[in-house]
Amino acid sequence: MDLKSLYSQIITENSRAAHNRRPVPGATVSLEGNNPTCGDDIVLQVKIENGIIEDLGFIGSGCAISQASASLMIDLIKGKTVEEAKGLVDLYLRMIKGEADEKEYIDRLEDCSALAGVAKVPARVKCAVLAWHTLEDALNQQPD
Repeated sequence: MDLKSLYSQIITENSRAAHNRRPVPGATVSLEGNNPTCGDDIVLQVKIENGIIEDLGFIGSGCAISQASASLMIDLIKGKTVEEAKGLVDLYLRMIKGEADEKEYIDRLEDCSALAGVAKVPARVKCAVLAWHTLEDALNQQPD
């Protein structure tokens, strides 16, 4: 299997995955993200305790890229500190803009790096960043 096929498989599987598509009991923040261009709409719920992201989940609908991006993000971010998560969000957004070093994002973003090719399809960028911008806003609401 070539790399492009592997990345397509990761996106397809995660767009359908249900394990992160759920409300989060005791969420400390809940934010809606919307991409009217594609019809993507999510509510991201985050539970943060003592500076650690204990749990995340999302509810919503949208295209395969937005749904896969949200699920992959949750798998990557869960258990990280708020500061680690902010760094990963920044790296992901730079990757999508085509501004990040490939070795760095493959090493640090794990399966999320499967979405790097979206940088070459400008119409899909908003889909790929919806959950990440929503998480960024949620994290910025937390006291330091």
